[in-house]
Amino acid sequence: MHDFFTVNQLAEELGVTARAIRFYEAKGLIAPRRAGTTRVFDRHDRGRLLLVLRSKRLGFSLAEIREYLDLYDADRSQLSQVGLLLAKARQRIAELEQQRRDLDQTLAELHEVAREAAEALAAREATRG
Repeated sequence: MHDFFTVNQLAEELGVTARAIRFYEAKGLIAPRRAGTTRVFDRHDRGRLLLVLRSKRLGFSLAEIREYLDLYDADRSQLSQVGLLLAKARQRIAELEQQRRDLDQTLAELHEVAREAAEALAAREATRG
């Protein structure tokens, strides 16, 4: 593994676009150093970016991700960070479970609508023939 990465190397390694990395940089979630006009990312930047990408996959907002990363910078013992992570993870779990219940209800209703429509079509075809 490298000690330093360009934006393109990091993008290729992590399977994201260079544009996505520049977006997270513009949002202040990562702060690479510059070597002339080239962004130079170190292992710390790579680790932060991995946390950002994982957090986005889990559905956290950029503001929540920033709060989490800021706590890490402020509290090296990571107790505050882990406490926040636990609270946010539980909140996200509750949101997803509610979405699942809502989705299950919507699917059940759609199945009922489809069943009723199929029966109506079958009844009309039976009266025609």
